[in-house]
Amino acid sequence: QVQLVESGGGLVQAGGSLRLSCAVSGRTFSDYAMGWFRQAPGKEREFVAAISSSGGVIYYADSVKGRFTISRNNAKNTVYLHVNSLKPEDTAVYYCAAVYGDSYLSKAGQYNYWGQGTQVTVSS
Repeated sequence: QVQLVESGGGLVQAGGSLRLSCAVSGRTFSDYAMGWFRQAPGKEREFVAAISSSGGVIYYADSVKGRFTISRNNAKNTVYLHVNSLKPEDTAVYYCAAVYGDSYLSKAGQYNYWGQGTQVTVSS
């Protein structure tokens, strides 16, 4: 079983930045591709970014490209999402997810393991 714990969310003004972290335990972290998703109230969960198990391939949603950066540290079993130039529409609960294999997947149903989420609120 893979456990994921997100942290780093909070309340920030528009234009601000945060670093979200997702600590992974239970299996060999470097065997898993990772993704970040978000869900705003009343909306479906949407893809944000993905990174392959090796970190060599990265994929972003168009809405965050150029503002968000996904990275991973396989020695620390952690995946990060640096969120910059935040906008009020970025307000959501942010989730990390894991799937076995070296891929970069954008659909929530393709991931097997999920964290509990961390709230990001951007004020205007």
